[in-house]
Amino acid sequence: MLIAGFPAGAWGTNCYLVAPAAGEECVIIDPGHQAADGVAEAVRKHRLKPVAVVLTHGHIDHVASVVPVCGAHDVPAWIHPADRYMMSDPGKALGLSVGTPLMGDLTVGEPDDVRELADGARLELAGLELSVAHAPGHTKGSVTFRMPEAADIPPVLFSGDLLFAGSIGRTDLPGGDMAEMLDSLARVCLPLDDSTVVLSGHGPQTTIGRERATNPYLRQVAAGPGADADAAPRRGM
Repeated sequence: MLIAGFPAGAWGTNCYLVAPAAGEECVIIDPGHQAADGVAEAVRKHRLKPVAVVLTHGHIDHVASVVPVCGAHDVPAWIHPADRYMMSDPGKALGLSVGTPLMGDLTVGEPDDVRELADGARLELAGLELSVAHAPGHTKGSVTFRMPEAADIPPVLFSGDLLFAGSIGRTDLPGGDMAEMLDSLARVCLPLDDSTVVLSGHGPQTTIGRERATNPYLRQVAAGPGADADAAPRRGM
């Protein structure tokens, strides 16, 4: 299994290219701000053939390079329908008034081929199996992608901005909801094996076991109703 990741752009959003091995087809996860060059470099380095872009949610720091990346490789983009509008109207997702500038060199809009994700779906792409879990809280259309254990790697969760090393995604932007976030953590993350590697939208990789033991928000949901999390900064756009 090959997983090549790099932090992209002003927000340091992790973009991942996933393939069964070098020289094979791959899936691109969350090509965000200024990610196109990094994607092209990884494709060349590992001799990959992209077949799809999949998105954990619609915030501009995760989708800003979707149009050029999909166009360069003639591939579809997959996103949950609740977040699809964000590709064409990223400011609305951030609570900005119409016409408010975001940043320079942003390509706003949808690629030619957009497909919608559903909770519980299993995507078979590039010889990989990605299990989709709807995980609202950061946005209404946030999802995670889970890959089962393979011969050479433990199970992997691409958590987007649901779960980070030591923290969770922020819930104070339009569509964010702390109650939904805690429910998603309990429903999507807690049942996973401790060995599951978590590759999140920002920051370093971690494991479910480490977060179960140390992450104040995951400990809160594990403790059950009425438990409070110690204050900890939340991340993501």
